[in-house]
Amino acid sequence: MAIHKFTVGERVEFTPGRFDGNVPRGVYTIARLMPSETTDMQYRIKSARDSHERVVRESQLRRG
Repeated sequence: MAIHKFTVGERVEFTPGRFDGNVPRGVYTIARLMPSETTDMQYRIKSARDSHERVVRESQLRRG
């Protein structure tokens, strides 16, 4: 079973993929750990700029 690399409350740098539309890259905070059916874990992140929350894959995040 895979484990999450990041924890709730941790600040991370998000890099959007080509299918993420106009989601801005930048600093986000981990709001919730999400279940995943693959080895690429998922997170709900909250933007420091606009307070929007998004669900993203772990491969799109790095420590910020």
